[in-house]
Amino acid sequence: MIPRHQAVASVCALLEEENLAGAADVLRREYPFTPAETVERKYGDQEALKVFLRDGFIDRYSGAPLVFPGVLRVLAMRLPAEFPYHPNWKMTATHMAFWELSPTVDHIVPIARGGVDAEPNWVTTSMLRNSAKANWTLEESGWQLLPPGDLRVWDGLLAWFRRAIASHPELLQNSRIAAWHRAALLVAG
Repeated sequence: MIPRHQAVASVCALLEEENLAGAADVLRREYPFTPAETVERKYGDQEALKVFLRDGFIDRYSGAPLVFPGVLRVLAMRLPAEFPYHPNWKMTATHMAFWELSPTVDHIVPIARGGVDAEPNWVTTSMLRNSAKANWTLEESGWQLLPPGDLRVWDGLLAWFRRAIASHPELLQNSRIAAWHRAALLVAG
């Protein structure tokens, strides 16, 4: 296969000659479009937490420590002016920590590129890196998969979250905090 930019240049040259069939042939051969089947995501908070724990609350693309999502929600509830949160993650109304430190599940091989929606293809990353990676493969993004972290060194403040809920059970009135609390009880015991 020739470099992608050269494939596009060849297609342009063939179109300039009104050679649609030749241009189509170059695309099929050198830079094919392969539509991927749309698949519904199968994971919820419990499955996500299992991945976060497996990966040691480390962004597997950058190696940066991440924070259990329930912790960030507690901070937003207790310090709303200093640590604001918007339900749609509006950047002008949400503390940057939600993007930089909140773990999420990413598909190593994107679903849109034929990856499976199953635990072996799931990895922990930050919301920011997940947005940046989008539907690119690791090779295309120039990233690599780093080793998981060690929960004995960094637990994503999960233990702190449990203590915070024990001290302030009224926080469970927030549905997302309650959901992360349930996941922590079921997954982490």
